[in-house]
Amino acid sequence: MSQTARGPRHTALDALHRSLGATMTDFAGWDMPLRYGSERDEHNAVRTKAGLFDLSHMGEITVTGAEAADLLNYALVGNIGSVSVGRARYTMICRADGGILDDLIVYRLAETEYMVVANASNARTVLDALTERAAGFDAEVRDDRDAYALIAVQGPESPGILKSVTDADLDGLKYYAGLPGTVAGVPALIARTGYTGEDGFELFVAPEHAEKLWQALTEAGAPAGLVPCGLSCRDTLRLEAGMPLYGNELTTALTPFDAGLGRVVKFDKTWHVKDAGDFVGRDALAAAAERAESAPPRKLVGLVAEGRRVPRSGMSVVVAGEVVGTVTSGAPSPTLGKPIAMAYVDAAHAEPGTAGVAVDIRGTHELYEVVALPFYKRQK
Repeated sequence: MSQTARGPRHTALDALHRSLGATMTDFAGWDMPLRYGSERDEHNAVRTKAGLFDLSHMGEITVTGAEAADLLNYALVGNIGSVSVGRARYTMICRADGGILDDLIVYRLAETEYMVVANASNARTVLDALTERAAGFDAEVRDDRDAYALIAVQGPESPGILKSVTDADLDGLKYYAGLPGTVAGVPALIARTGYTGEDGFELFVAPEHAEKLWQALTEAGAPAGLVPCGLSCRDTLRLEAGMPLYGNELTTALTPFDAGLGRVVKFDKTWHVKDAGDFVGRDALAAAAERAESAPPRKLVGLVAEGRRVPRSGMSVVVAGEVVGTVTSGAPSPTLGKPIAMAYVDAAHAEPGTAGVAVDIRGTHELYEVVALPFYKRQK
């Protein structure tokens, strides 16, 4: 992966994307495929068949050492010490005041080795925070952002497609688990994770193997209807699945409790070497948990349009002319056939079915139905 002094970074698959006619866009300093053709067709392929994504812009950080688990317990809000080898956990890294710096997935690769995967826009922030918080721990934080390319195959046909090019035990691979294996002759970490609401896999490989793997998956998936997919449909897929996006639903102005994700904060943790101890943001998060119990903050809800106008991030949610919330993400939903949005709204108007809730779209108050998240849940 490369970066010029002035331009965006390019993944190992950059030339391949361009050969496929992708529309490229700058995303978090990376030149990434937005779409290859119709974003609706790409979205529907993931929901009904399979899609192939280049996610090499994500930030991989390796943490190793005798006290790696304790460092991560101290640096992050989750109980990383209780993660078994071969499993993964969704968690967050917060500031001392409880504000969310990023949401993360942490994979335990070995007894004293973890891989932290950060969002592209926050990878440097997370790396710096982990490095700073490692002081005093027998652990090393390593920047591995250039050591990996990341390819995802998502959708109901993805297990069959991947099985045809690997001898890894995919049937035994649980959701939020990973195992080393060989895919199309390429060494890979095979993880059953994703950001689409569908079953699927994320494959971490050396950048020099990325093109070979992409081509092999493309060929293997062609009979099943697999298509290359860009960031545009990735956004509508995650929105339908009610998955938060950093910078939209998650910010430094919010704690996990404000975001309705207090469940990821674990005040009791499994410590390996050090005595049970503190973690960054503990006091602020304990106070936030107390506040959320006594006076619920705004709640993250789903909104489904009664009309055709699409709500966008930053638009006001109103009831009887009074602002009661803010849209965080909005888009047309290919699966529902209607515009949808996620929004933080006052608790008094957050119950599904609440009447009179509207979005102020350029001065017009468009009515929306309040629904529980997610909008879409796959059939098991």
